[in-house]
Amino acid sequence: MSYVFTFVTRPSVLDQSLLTKITSLCVDSQECWLSPSEAIDISLPTSMHNKEEVLSLYSSVKQALSSYPIDIFLTSIFHRRKKLLIADMDSTIVNSETLDDLASEVGIGEKIAAITKRAMNGELVFADALKERIALLKGVSADLLEATWKKTHLNEGAKTLIATMKKHHAHTALVSGGFTFFTQRVADQCGFDENYANQLSIKNNQLDGTVIPPILGKEAKLFHLNRLTQSLNIDIAETVTIGDGANDLPMLTHAGLGIGYYPKPVVKKEVINIIEHTSLRSALFAQGYHHTDFC
Repeated sequence: MSYVFTFVTRPSVLDQSLLTKITSLCVDSQECWLSPSEAIDISLPTSMHNKEEVLSLYSSVKQALSSYPIDIFLTSIFHRRKKLLIADMDSTIVNSETLDDLASEVGIGEKIAAITKRAMNGELVFADALKERIALLKGVSADLLEATWKKTHLNEGAKTLIATMKKHHAHTALVSGGFTFFTQRVADQCGFDENYANQLSIKNNQLDGTVIPPILGKEAKLFHLNRLTQSLNIDIAETVTIGDGANDLPMLTHAGLGIGYYPKPVVKKEVINIIEHTSLRSALFAQGYHHTDFC
């Protein structure tokens, strides 16, 4: 099996001096620019097909370039362009945690954000943490959901990622431990084919402090990955997942390509392909897309 390293920086950062350093670390490899001064593929020699050997080189390269603002991806040329994308929403497709933002509207943002942070780093059981946070919002006007949405912004490259993959006939799904009020709007804005999330229980235009079961957590994200793989009749190698928190780990580690987006420490320990300096566009470069392919 042949492997590719993909190096991505912010535009114009990948200059000749950095390229020279990269090529010195990857001897006998072939270069292919995906975007001038921004993204480049380095195809490893076909003789280097042992996965352990490749991972060892990858670790060495990442260490050698650790002081540079560069994201480095390791992929196989086998099924490189994926046919299914599943993405998390909060702090992945959008730039914040929507539940924390809702809590901020009623003055308890820090209290709920502290619980969210622990849950996203795997320190709390997700379902328990979700119930605890929603209970604190009992009696809050449902009108504040719209106020929260108006302050929610997509992360850079989100629309480009979804539009480009759909243009090339990939299926896209937004699967979140957040709430359908937000996922439906994000899905509409980005063009996701499907979206799944939890449902808030609302009575008399007020949150009643509960979530309508079942609660969608990490098991549900993996379920939708497996379900869609089967329904689309594709190989798991043809899938890519993107997320940032502990509840994303099962889908990140089971997909053909799992990408951590500015990930929490628990995710960073388990996933090697990480975006932490660039944008969601890098998920396209990691699949071998050229910038001229982008929508």
